[in-house]
Amino acid sequence: MSLKEKITADVKKALKEKGSVEVSTLRMLQAAILNKEKEKRAKLAKGKEEIKEEELAKESQLTDEEIIEVVSSEIKKRKESILEFEKGNREDLVAKEKKEIEILEKYLPEQLSEEEIKKLTKEIIDKTEASGPKDMGKVMGELMPKVKGKAEGGMVSRIVKELLVPKTE
Repeated sequence: MSLKEKITADVKKALKEKGSVEVSTLRMLQAAILNKEKEKRAKLAKGKEEIKEEELAKESQLTDEEIIEVVSSEIKKRKESILEFEKGNREDLVAKEKKEIEILEKYLPEQLSEEEIKKLTKEIIDKTEASGPKDMGKVMGELMPKVKGKAEGGMVSRIVKELLVPKTE
């Protein structure tokens, strides 16, 4: 079962159980996935005018990895909203966003711990012989494909910076 099929099945289940927050969150996720597929389809159609409609529809389907990116993006949006709602003292909306994040996180692969990310980062720093902040791009370029969907980009970036900036004594 693909991730997209699992989300569809979970929408049906939530509808039967009358879980309004789940239904709205999962429908929003389905809409985000559909938008991403339309985007992909438009890009594919631009390059190949002679492609058949069925073929185009098939090729524009998102892979599980691409769906994970969409889920991660939606979680990131909610985290940004939480910060804004906290500034406005809207605890009701903060709670709603947190519940939505909880629902969305079910569709992400198991997240890496900070220790696991540090270990991977150290291996890449040794491999690329990175020696300082100027090599951050090189390290991030190697590291991000390995942690994609399994760790938040901001945390990965912070860890890489910590490990690349020489400790002053």
